[in-house]
Formats: sequence, structure tokens, C-alpha cells
Amino acid sequence: MLSSYAGYAFDEADWETIDAAVQDTDDEAPDSWYSYPPVGTNATFKVALAQAVGGQEMSISITGTTTPELRLRADTLLSAFASI
Repeated sequence: MLSSYAGYAFDEADWETIDAAVQDTDDEAPDSWYSYPPVGTNATFKVALAQAVGGQEMSISITGTTTPELRLRADTLLSAFASI
């Protein structure tokens, strides 16, 4: 959803790339996070992902959301997924 707000056409190849990239991440090691920069027609931002050590949880950070609307949408999405 966040990609669509930015005007980025997120597709199956993106999922495959992210799935492969997060395998060796560690949310307790800042240098091991995977960064993904969706560059859209409406906005550009950076999504960083890392797996929780010993679990299946994923830590997510979104930076570079330059408009109040995109910041609110990003925060809402993170809050919604955190409650699942």
C-alpha cells in the first residue's frame, strides 16, 4: 500500500528480492538491515527491514516520507501491522 501512495508499481519481483534479501538480516545489528528505496512518481522514501533474532517477526523502518500525508499513512500502516 505504501508503494502505491508513492506511485511505485510494486510487483512480484519486488517481493522476491525482499524475501531473499531479509534472510541474512538481524534487527539487533543495524548494519545488517536490508534497505529498499521505492522510487515512485509521487514520492521517494526508504524502507529498511530486518528479521528478529530467533523469531519470525520483522522489524521495519520507513524514512524519507517528506509530506505530512505520507508520514501519516506510513505510521498508520506500521501501527496496523504491529497489532497483527
